Parts: sequence; structure tokens; C-alpha cells
Amino acid sequence: MARPKSEHIVVIGAGAAGLMAARELARAGRRVTVLEARDRCGGRIHPLPAARFGYPAEGGAEFVHGEAPVTHGLLREAGLSLLPIQGTQWTVADGKFSREESPDPHEAEFHKALQELRDDLTVAELLRRHFAGPEYGRLRHSIERMVEGYDAADPERASTLALRDEWMDGGRSTQARIAGGYGALIDFLTTECRNHGVVIHLTSAVSAIEAGNTKGPVRCANGDTHACDAVVLTVPLPLLKEIVLPPAEREKAASAAHIGFGNVIKILLRFETRWWADKRMDLADLTFLLSDRRIPVWWTQHPAEHPMLTGWFGGPKTAAMANLGEHELIVAGLASLADIFGFDPKELTRNLVAARAINWANDPLAGGAYSYAMPQTRAAQAVLSGSDGGAVFFSGEALYRGRDMGTVEAALASGLETARTLLG
Repeated sequence: MARPKSEHIVVIGAGAAGLMAARELARAGRRVTVLEARDRCGGRIHPLPAARFGYPAEGGAEFVHGEAPVTHGLLREAGLSLLPIQGTQWTVADGKFSREESPDPHEAEFHKALQELRDDLTVAELLRRHFAGPEYGRLRHSIERMVEGYDAADPERASTLALRDEWMDGGRSTQARIAGGYGALIDFLTTECRNHGVVIHLTSAVSAIEAGNTKGPVRCANGDTHACDAVVLTVPLPLLKEIVLPPAEREKAASAAHIGFGNVIKILLRFETRWWADKRMDLADLTFLLSDRRIPVWWTQHPAEHPMLTGWFGGPKTAAMANLGEHELIVAGLASLADIFGFDPKELTRNLVAARAINWANDPLAGGAYSYAMPQTRAAQAVLSGSDGGAVFFSGEALYRGRDMGTVEAALASGLETARTLLG
């Protein structure tokens, strides 16, 4: 049966997925209204003031991962360029800096186990079954650090098959930044939407959707209502439970319990000088610095010479810092850096010009950073993305079934796919 043409569509969420869906629908001649709970567009893309940090710093998403065809297409449209990541990655262990981690002696054995895996299981279970002995301690630590840090995932829940390709190339997929930051891309999409007649309402948190198989209004917490023919729902997974849904959609939304959603704490520190390069000349081209300190991962803006270090802590262990405020997180970041470099934290504090710390789990409009796949996730995504003739469509990075789930590319691609499904 052909789907009735939806004349007025409400898109909930003005993040990457929502804006992409809205633009596609508006370009096809539909009347589109976007409802966004924040006072800005972008969602978990969170540009910070260039005046404060000396460049368009990113409080949320920062890197373009892998091939990212939808992102690249938008960048061409917008006239924006990519800045490939250059420089040297360093690792610090027991106070010693090294450019490259020596290969694990069991790496080939690990890859063989991955290649032979047919039925999915969690990463933790894979390690228990095949790599439990003490001789595999370093391998287990390396795998768990990558799952928790890079994927913001819980090894006890994360899908091995979903991460297999990433591991087989050693996690070395290409990475780049957008010149001007992701905020420039969001500005382009927002302008595109408005140029095609999309109406965007900020500070409009949705409390209920009454549209099911029949027309019904979308209700906002501020008392506004919006009649529509269809709804595209793009909020982060943890927020689904905060919106009253029709019974059929509530049942579909329950499938989100089988999709992982991880957290990230991000700390941005602007200093007066690039003191790390002054301390060690061989760190002049430092990009990423890996350690086992409380805030374990740091990176620079190389090849740009901004005196900036960004700290990153991801995965379930961030829960131990859930009660820390922003100032306490900044202090923890400075302490980790001081420990890594053998500095007095007070010396770093005197060099500090500006700082921000964002614990995404404490953001009430996010509830965490991004999604990851569990063994049941592909089935759950099929349920949520399924087109069953209803008027509510789920979309967002968590529903992307490609390799780079959890990325901005995943959000853009999902929004595009959802819009095309709705258009029939």
C-alpha cells in the first residue's frame, strides 16, 4: 500500500540527523517544523567560542572518521575543507614516552580468533574464552582501553562482530577535522533548512507525540502544540523514555534497550604557551598522547600551533566521576597532565588561559555521548527503523547500521535515509 503523502512533518531534534532529515524533506516540497529543546542547533555537536579558545573549539564531536561519504558531500556543498590529522602519537607508561607501542606478541592470535568468529558475543566474553591467561594481560588491557576510550563502550556489553573491522586495521581509519569546526557544517545545514522554508523552534522540548497511525499533535513542555501528518524523532536514546509516545511507538522504542549508549568526559585547556613542546622538543608534532592516568587521552590541534590540549575519558568508568562539577573535572585534567609530564599542577594552572569540561552523561538533553553496538543491536535497529505504516519515524546515529555507528556521519546518513523512507 502506498504511504499517504505527508504534507506537514515535525522533526524533533536539531542535531545532525534532524537537520539533515528536515532539509531533505523541505527540498522535496514538504512543510517542515523542527522542534529543538536546546537554545541552539547542533545537539552533541557543541561549538565553543573562538574568542575564548583562539579557534572554533569543539565541546562535542570533533573528528571526521573514515570515508564518511555523506559528510564529504555536505562539505563540498558548503565549500568547507578537511584538515587531515598529522603528526606523531605518543604513549606514556611508567613515566617513559614512546612514539609507537611495540606490537603485542599475541596480536596475530587475536586477529585469528576474530576471523574465525561466527556467532556474536561481547568483547569481555571473547577475552574470557580465548585470552584469559596471564600471558594475555597486555592484550586484554589494550583491547579494553580501545573499547572504553575510543568507542565509549562497556566491554561487558559491546559487540565483538561490530568492532571487528575496526580492530583488524588496528583502529587506523583515517581521521580529519573540518576547517572551522563542525559548527560551520551545522550553520550550513541550518541555513539550508531555513532557505527551503523550514521553521526551527528552539527551547521547545517535546513532551508527547500523539500521532500514531492517524494524525495527531506534538506537544511541547512549554504548552505549544504542533499539528502534523508525520514525525521524525531524532533525540538521543536516553531521552526516548522522557517523551510520551503512542502505544505502538512506545513498544518499538523499548528496542533501544538493546543498543549501547556510552559516555565521554571532554576537557579543553588553553594555555599561554605550548609548554609540552618547550619541555620536550620531540613533542613539537604531538597529536595524540595515551596514558593510564585518570584522564588518559590527550590531543593537540597539530599542525595548527594553538596552545591547546584536549583531554578525553570515555566508557563506563566515567561513572566514577559523575558527581564532579566542571571545576573539579578541570582540576582532575590538570592533575593528570602534571602527573604525565612531572610538573607541579600549580605551574600548569598559572599557565592556563581558558578551560571547559563537559561530562556528557550530566547533560540533561543528551544523557551520554554516543551509541555503540551490542550483540542484539542490529535486530533492535531493524525494529526502530522499520516502516510499518505509522506516522512516527525514529532516526539518529544510534540507528545507523554501517561501520561508523556513533559518529556525525552516522547521524547525517540516518537522517537522510529516514527522510527518503518517509518520502516513499
